[in-house]
Amino acid sequence: MALDSPYTGIVDYKQVAQSYAEDFQEAGGTILTDFEVTNMEMAKESPSESDDGLKYPVVVRNSKGEEVYCRHIVTCAGLYSDRLSEISGCSPEPHIVPFRGDYLVLKPEKSYMVKGNIYPVPNPRFPFLGVHFTPRMDGSIWLGPNAVLAFKREGYKWFHFNAGDFLDAAMYSGLWKLVLRNLSYGLSEMYRACFLSAQVKELQKFIPEVTVNDVIRGPSGVRAQALDSDGNLVDDFVFDGGSGDIGSRILHVRNAPSPAATSSLAIAKMIADEVQQRFEL
Repeated sequence: MALDSPYTGIVDYKQVAQSYAEDFQEAGGTILTDFEVTNMEMAKESPSESDDGLKYPVVVRNSKGEEVYCRHIVTCAGLYSDRLSEISGCSPEPHIVPFRGDYLVLKPEKSYMVKGNIYPVPNPRFPFLGVHFTPRMDGSIWLGPNAVLAFKREGYKWFHFNAGDFLDAAMYSGLWKLVLRNLSYGLSEMYRACFLSAQVKELQKFIPEVTVNDVIRGPSGVRAQALDSDGNLVDDFVFDGGSGDIGSRILHVRNAPSPAATSSLAIAKMIADEVQQRFEL
């Protein structure tokens, strides 16, 4: 897979991610899951099983009290990138606000309508909005997504709700400034999310033959949208490290612009270059 390939195609990204994980493990890495980080700090002493002194001077603790000692930390936490950054003393800006995107799916007998990817010209004010037609590896055709505020950072359904996540977004001044500047646009997105016919009407701008009877509701995704306090969408990379001794050993990727999956290898190279420069490796 080339870093700078001029070609794009349809891939099973789950398999791509699993392949990345296998490469990482074969290189000597260890993958930990269900490890909710609650603290990062400079170690006051070396781990008991280590005879290398403070060769691994940074300690990461999780909610269960488990610890991992390391030389450097690189985070790319998506929906939790701001919270993870703040743990190590970084600024709360930019703030992550979750937006859910709901897809429709063409019924199998109607998939002949779409022969390839169909993308609209994006609105530069809202780079994540605009329905598109996406053929999948299994032959299905996804239509969408829309973009509405999620009531939970991992709120993939309408009824997914977390009081803390909701208040965190609702009390952020940057979100209110964004909403008030674009009230009619936001209400239109909410309307389309509620009514199937409204979503289909948007699709008909590209394929007039599509009707409500040709589609069913499909999956959803949640975008980790970075916002600044002025209500501006952050659409470029944001790197941070915090302050103090620990700041020189941490690189937080606080925002990685879309399309992250398509550009994953190129993004990885950029992050690796940043790591090499910051940590003087």
